[in-house]
Amino acid sequence: MEESIYSVITGTGSYIPKRRVPNSTFLAHTFLDRDGQVLPKSNKEIVEKFLAITTIAERRYAEDDMRASDLAFYAAEKAISHAAIDPETLDYVIVAHNFGDVGPIHKRVDLVPTLAARVKQKLAIKNPYAIAYDLPFGCPGWVQAVIQADYYIKSGDAQRILVIGSETLSRISDPHDRDSMLYADGAGAVVLEARHQSQPVGVLAHRTRSDTLRYANMLYMDESYNRDNTDRTLFLKMHGRKLYQYALEHVPSAIKSCLDKSGHSLEEVKKILIHQANGKMDEAILKRLFGLYDILDIPSDIMPMTVSYLGNSSVATVPTLLDLIIQGQLEPHHISSGDIVVFASVGAGMNINAVVYRVP
Repeated sequence: MEESIYSVITGTGSYIPKRRVPNSTFLAHTFLDRDGQVLPKSNKEIVEKFLAITTIAERRYAEDDMRASDLAFYAAEKAISHAAIDPETLDYVIVAHNFGDVGPIHKRVDLVPTLAARVKQKLAIKNPYAIAYDLPFGCPGWVQAVIQADYYIKSGDAQRILVIGSETLSRISDPHDRDSMLYADGAGAVVLEARHQSQPVGVLAHRTRSDTLRYANMLYMDESYNRDNTDRTLFLKMHGRKLYQYALEHVPSAIKSCLDKSGHSLEEVKKILIHQANGKMDEAILKRLFGLYDILDIPSDIMPMTVSYLGNSSVATVPTLLDLIIQGQLEPHHISSGDIVVFASVGAGMNINAVVYRVP
């Protein structure tokens, strides 16, 4: 049988900040509505309802002396070490993020030079043909970067690519907005390499959709709900209920479309690594996905979750989840050679994407 080129993951790495922020931290906050009025419920009620809706009990924040590019660098170092490669042999360094290097006090976006350029510099890569660039694509950014890397590899343009997702959402969240409890910081990375063989392996198929006409503004930037805040800082805002409904309506069909494209069925899937945005929302998405196949009995271990203790770190959630499983740090979850794994994400744009991957 004739050989083809496939994109396989040969190394993974992640950086999980050490700073733990439990839900109790928010009991001292003053939560306001969009009109700047204090919410009628007590903070205890707000926090308890938040936990019930999202399953998030704590999250991680980056240390004050670290930026998103630092988190990305540490995750990249681990992925490169795990892959046992010389970083000088990388053809691309792609960093998915949304807000650049935001500091802990002055919430200014810092994007020049790109985070990828900063990571390449921190890695001390001399090779000028290791092309470094950023990919802002909402929370699905890391999955989309994997898709772009797959195109490069299968076209013959690249042999080895470093793909990183890094974000510090805690620094662009309004402390007076209860949605700020969702957000966290972190980074995850993989090394993708070309493999020539006759049997399909690695990235088997991918699917992306962008619903901008109706849904572009479901996540947006705006000033604090605190009308006394006069520095005009912009924070991440969302229409939470509409976003929830959008995800339930479109993510399951996008995953099914990707599986159909790959020629595999849901019954063959060992793990679904979905963006860790909201535990209850992900559970609802999974239920609807299985409903598309008329399957009532959902395997209890098919969707590993970290959101309850790591929160939503945007582009970092899926690669971090993958790394924890690969490194044996998310018991009882394991993936073995030949297993079919699905990566999926949804976020600002609105964008949805999915990748069907066979473990080599």
